[in-house]
Amino acid sequence: MKRLLFLLLGLSSCSIVKAAHVRDDWAQVDQKAVRRLAVVVQPLPDGNQKAGDAFARIARRYVNQKRDFLVKKEVVQAEAPKLAELCGGEDAIEGVLFLKPAFKPAGSGFEAELSGALARCTDGREAWTGQAAGSFPSKDPGLVEVTTIYVQEFGVEVERYVPPALNLLRPLLDTLPQPILTEADVDEKLTLD
Repeated sequence: MKRLLFLLLGLSSCSIVKAAHVRDDWAQVDQKAVRRLAVVVQPLPDGNQKAGDAFARIARRYVNQKRDFLVKKEVVQAEAPKLAELCGGEDAIEGVLFLKPAFKPAGSGFEAELSGALARCTDGREAWTGQAAGSFPSKDPGLVEVTTIYVQEFGVEVERYVPPALNLLRPLLDTLPQPILTEADVDEKLTLD
């Protein structure tokens, strides 16, 4: 039994996702009510505005493609905006996905950490939280094509940030709970970037 415990502890220490929690009332309160999101990235990864813009776009696209949310906008700035400034509006934002990355250059890549929280607009309470961290190279042979896309979109200065961002964001965002979409939501989702 002790061996099994040490093995499980050892395996969990290698995981990129360090913690993830969904509110107990997600299914009753939020699953049908929190579908349209804004993504907020603050602070900027490594203090770089373009890296922050790329990080937000990567998160937006990943959530739109791999989760059932509809991410309607992204906000990237040095100072965190207030929840009330992001909710409602013409995009009918129902929740805000706050992402707080920290990138520290290390060798040929980064030591990176990411804290995330999904706040519901109705009362500001966090419906989901998560943390991830790890060491990531700035080049990944499996991500050459996607890195090229973001370099074309944001400039060559984001090239070294794209692989670590993808390798940090994907496992953490996979822990987000899934909302329930209506048929109209599904149709709308097909039009999102």
